[in-house]
Amino acid sequence: MSKESVDNIYQLDGKVPIGKAIPFGLQHVLAMFVANIAPILIVAGVVKMPLEASAALIQTAMIIAGVGTLIQLYPVWRVGSGLPIVMGISFTFVSIFCVIGSKFGYGTAIGAALVGGILEGVLGLCAKYWRRFIPPIVAATVVAAIGFSLLGIGANSFGGGFGNPNFGDAKYITVGAITLASCLAFNIFAKSFYRQLSVLFGLVVGYIVAFFFGLVDLSRLATVDLISIPKFMPYEMQFQPGAIFAVFLIFLVSASETIGDTSAMTAIGLNREVKEEEISGSITCDGIVSSISSLFGCMPITSFSQNVGLIAMTKVVNRFAIMTGAVIMIMAGLFPALGVILASLPEPVLGGCTLMMFGSIVVSGVQMIASCGYSQRNVIIASLAMSIGLGFTQTPAIFKIFPDLVRNVFAENCVAVVFIVAVVLNLILPERMEGDN
Repeated sequence: MSKESVDNIYQLDGKVPIGKAIPFGLQHVLAMFVANIAPILIVAGVVKMPLEASAALIQTAMIIAGVGTLIQLYPVWRVGSGLPIVMGISFTFVSIFCVIGSKFGYGTAIGAALVGGILEGVLGLCAKYWRRFIPPIVAATVVAAIGFSLLGIGANSFGGGFGNPNFGDAKYITVGAITLASCLAFNIFAKSFYRQLSVLFGLVVGYIVAFFFGLVDLSRLATVDLISIPKFMPYEMQFQPGAIFAVFLIFLVSASETIGDTSAMTAIGLNREVKEEEISGSITCDGIVSSISSLFGCMPITSFSQNVGLIAMTKVVNRFAIMTGAVIMIMAGLFPALGVILASLPEPVLGGCTLMMFGSIVVSGVQMIASCGYSQRNVIIASLAMSIGLGFTQTPAIFKIFPDLVRNVFAENCVAVVFIVAVVLNLILPERMEGDN
């Protein structure tokens, strides 16, 4: 039996003293904290969700993130990878949830998530049969497309939020600019792992500035309960075929991201190739926990790439240490006052933070494409998928001859178009093309 030691933080299953483990777990929470709540806040703003409802969903999001991380760390049957993978609410679904939520209502979005999550869970159990259809170049192109698809959302938040009659006013631009500048300054001057907290630092600074601009409403703090349990099925689910199809496509995209994160984690943190059962368990966890999340009104969950980056920097892979972070997330989600505070984040503060995050997603995608190599085949897949996906969805009228189902899925969802085109090109293009080395 191994001796308890802080040195075991570099071992997957080594024993670490609880007092030493908590800071490392907390570090992971801080690295993904903003990104975990941002999708909820963005979608809530687009679908005109009341403050009370969005605050409750933030609570739920933190609990779901913690539960999902625990299952990844300590699998239940074939659900979970057994790896130090941190889970959180997925940015990948922001665009499609905004589209579906604004057109059909939020209940339709989470109804689609319930079905889509179950289907992804089943696909995860059968991953060895279809994984070859999503090679690295397809996943890389999709990641870049996700970043591009979110840039407009970040810009809208920066200017005051969707539907704001005073959009672009000086106070919104000022707060957004100060938030962004704070993120940048911290990222430049902070040392070591503290750089991972640049977004959180910017959020805090921006929040304080926004308070003095009168953009922060904390009036509900006096009326909330000390402890609250998330409500089961707070929204009536609606099941619209087009919405289900669209969301399921994004679940496939999410699965490709999870494959990349899981593979990267084992390569970087454990210095070995990923095992088939780890890929299967990781994707299955994505799907099943996402379905559970929908039952509590929350968005789908997925692995967080920023936490893979944190592992790459620190080499801390100890499951127990990261488990303490998951417990911290669950405990934080049980206190509604925290949910109210986070839900009160003004749009320009969120915009200043998310611009940096969304841009990093684009860069990560480009880096992933570069790592695949610039063969003629890879260039065709990436360039054509991006040009069709981004170009066509910026001109949605091009879809007018197609049925409603196709328009609802693709006309305003560049990620889905990029994914489909990339997969098709990967299937039809020859493995070796003239000019490839």
